Amino acid sequence: MQPAIEVVGVTKVYRRYSRRRQFATLKSALLSGTMLRDLRADETFPALRDVSFTVPKGATYGVIGRNGSGKSTALKVVAGIAKPTTGHVRVQGRVSALIELGAGFHPEISGRENVFINGIMLGLSKREVARRFDEIVEFAELRDFIDAPVKTYSSGMYMRLGFAVAIHVDPDVLLVDEVLAVGDESFTHKCLDKFAALRRGGKTILLVTHSLTLVERFCDEALWLEAGTAQISGDPRRVVGAYITAVEQGEERLLAAENARAREDAASAPVEAVPAVSDPVTGTEAPPADGFRAAEGRWGSREVEIAGVRLIGGDGQAAHLFHSGDAVTVEIEVRAAEPVRDFVFGIGIFNADGVCCYGTNTDLERFESDELSGSGTVSFAIERLELTEGTYKLDVAVHKRDGYPYDYHRLLYTFRVKSRTKDVGIYRPRHQWRFSPTIRMRPVLE
Repeated sequence: MQPAIEVVGVTKVYRRYSRRRQFATLKSALLSGTMLRDLRADETFPALRDVSFTVPKGATYGVIGRNGSGKSTALKVVAGIAKPTTGHVRVQGRVSALIELGAGFHPEISGRENVFINGIMLGLSKREVARRFDEIVEFAELRDFIDAPVKTYSSGMYMRLGFAVAIHVDPDVLLVDEVLAVGDESFTHKCLDKFAALRRGGKTILLVTHSLTLVERFCDEALWLEAGTAQISGDPRRVVGAYITAVEQGEERLLAAENARAREDAASAPVEAVPAVSDPVTGTEAPPADGFRAAEGRWGSREVEIAGVRLIGGDGQAAHLFHSGDAVTVEIEVRAAEPVRDFVFGIGIFNADGVCCYGTNTDLERFESDELSGSGTVSFAIERLELTEGTYKLDVAVHKRDGYPYDYHRLLYTFRVKSRTKDVGIYRPRHQWRFSPTIRMRPVLE
């Protein structure tokens, strides 16, 4: 049996143009004789590079990747909107494409007229559109607005009407490009139910999306594109897992570079006292009662200096990206030019909004300082990092018991926590769900 979609060795090359000059008017451009010269292509840009995949009839196939990876170009090539530079595409059956929000709609005419025009463009007769019109409008939830000009519609109304037309032309192949992102929760669920109905009806769906959960839940196979090149295809969970790993590696590199800059800035920061801030009650300039009110930066006498800070994962390697529940150790390298006897080590974890998630120090935890001389390492070991997904900042400090700062690094170290569970808040306590025998539920295996 022939597949519904067959893409073989497809490369799509676009020309890229630079803006060498700005024409004042078309007339001036023609008179100067430079229009053709100034609109030469500077270089070519391959949006797809030798991409091949097949989608069996009745299958739901997901395409994932970062922005600019070639996902939408692949869909346009399959839809026939774009022509491959090399390679070929075969599609069996009637195709309905929902690729761009409101594509094919004329803004000056009513939704009713646009439904008929779109339906006819997608291969229906006028009589067939009329027969399905009420069902389309009901699905789009636009009965009160169907005779209004489309230019008065919100983006969500545009999307609902376009989606409703696309799925009611009874397509053999449905092409969908990330349009569910603009729908509200209720309409999204309605669309997902319609996807399920189309699958049961043996329709073929090619879905481009950033929703990895949607790919794992609905797709029979998936393809990961990166910079126009097919990376891996096959089982959705395997493809999504490989994609997440690559994304996290990229995030790790960016966080490492950000923290390296923070370390360089901290190393070159001048020795200074605690920065003054405006007292919220009196309005006068005064040193903060604690570091939580100070801005990002570094201060202190440097009699004891923080020479380096590293976050270590459970594998013993330095990292900046962790998963909720991972073991993490904060390693602080310190050195003292002269021996000191009064010292306290402190640490604080803040979320991206500046809310303190946790803070402690060795004095609070009843460690009594004896002596610090030369160089040494302080390790703060967290058995399980029970934080929800998000970006966090780290405070590290060494000071006297009375708060006199030797070296305070305020919000200079960034790390990120990832989680497949999209819960909210800050802290993620260890927990279990329990249900009585009359309530039947089963966990979805990751």
